[in-house]
Amino acid sequence: MNAPEFVAVVDVGKTHAKLLLLDAGSGQLEAAAERPRTVLAGEVVSQLDLAATETWLLDALAAAPRRAHITDLVPVAHGAAAALVDADGALLSAPDYEDPAFDAVAAAYRAERDPFALTGSPELPLGLNLGRQLYYLETRQPALWTRAARLLLHPQYWAWRLSGVAASEVTSLACHTDLWQPRTASPSPLARRRGWDTLLPPLRRADAVLGPVQPALARRLGLTPTCRVRCGIHDSNASWLAHRTSPVAARAERFAVISSGTWIVLMARGTELARLDPARDMLVNVDAGGEAVATARFMGGREYAALAGAMPAPATAADVLAVLRSGALALPSFADAGGAWAGQRGRLVGAEGLTAAERAALATLYVALVCDARLDDLGAAGPIIVDGPLAADALFLATLAALRPASAVHAASARAGIVQGALRLAGCRQRPEDPGPAATALDAPGLAGYRARWRAQCTALTNPPASSHQ
Repeated sequence: MNAPEFVAVVDVGKTHAKLLLLDAGSGQLEAAAERPRTVLAGEVVSQLDLAATETWLLDALAAAPRRAHITDLVPVAHGAAAALVDADGALLSAPDYEDPAFDAVAAAYRAERDPFALTGSPELPLGLNLGRQLYYLETRQPALWTRAARLLLHPQYWAWRLSGVAASEVTSLACHTDLWQPRTASPSPLARRRGWDTLLPPLRRADAVLGPVQPALARRLGLTPTCRVRCGIHDSNASWLAHRTSPVAARAERFAVISSGTWIVLMARGTELARLDPARDMLVNVDAGGEAVATARFMGGREYAALAGAMPAPATAADVLAVLRSGALALPSFADAGGAWAGQRGRLVGAEGLTAAERAALATLYVALVCDARLDDLGAAGPIIVDGPLAADALFLATLAALRPASAVHAASARAGIVQGALRLAGCRQRPEDPGPAATALDAPGLAGYRARWRAQCTALTNPPASSHQ
């Protein structure tokens, strides 16, 4: 009888890092470990906690059940992140994209950027354009910059640490970095002008085997010496990869995927790239096969927490109806990074008397309304597949279904996108997961009027009336 085989997914998000151990045959989750991520003070700019995350990851792998039967390690990580290393492999810098220090070079960097038509990358605040991070380091830390030998995108940093082989990969390279041209599949003029392209290791496919785990690591962790390390993928693109061939998507000419977490990333098939508006945080992602994907985003996980609190009270349909009757509104934006209303300070209207549960319902309404608006920005049509934490939120699903009656809203199982996408990269051939039946729309007669009022207020934020002079 053949021994069971397992795939380990190294899932490094902005807020948490996770290790998921999956049965390669069934796709079932065998074990999981998780830790919150932190940001470290740096000499000039804040840094991602790569060393602490690596210590935790190696300990988690060493303690994983069935670790001797792990055949593949697949890194998945968030975008707008990379590490600079020197010729000896020492880490020089891994900036945190949320550091406001990056705004100090915003004007100078703006003059360097290529047009949106070339890169599909909008101008974003803070360090959400990886190019701005590099420009900041190059101009503010020149002594450090001269030591840089390699630029490793976030998933490929972990692949390098595990295998010792450096690579680049297109889903992270094209994720609002300013470094890539999707139409020509080549580095951007900016990257070439400044020589940043010379720091990029060779481009490999997300499913490419970079090599086995480094022998010393395999011995230390109890892994088989033949355990393969895959190149890895950007996290939202893992969801897209998983769901684009699901039975729901396969039956539709057009569909959309909502990948949720700290960021909510909406990707749509059938959208003309010409309709993307960079001023509304819309961009061109590139999927694992090299195809351009129309995308819109907002920092919905963080916005929900800002509205509902760190420990939100359970909300029900009755709480949503109470909010609709009260007329209370949450107007964007409650996060500082990106989104269609970037730069607008979020505010509450008429929410003073809400209970804790109604406040959580207001947060759910807000996230659903922004998703609805972002889907309209994309001109999305057809079924909607929701992945990540929002897939487990029945109230959100019912509310979104009520807001978009022409589209069936399907929930994927917990972390289905990351899991199924990683299994596919590892060469596992499970049947694509069907997200299951469409959500039943919330019965909320006042929702249409509430939505119209919310949109009108949001439009007023974006286009304030001209001042009158007497």
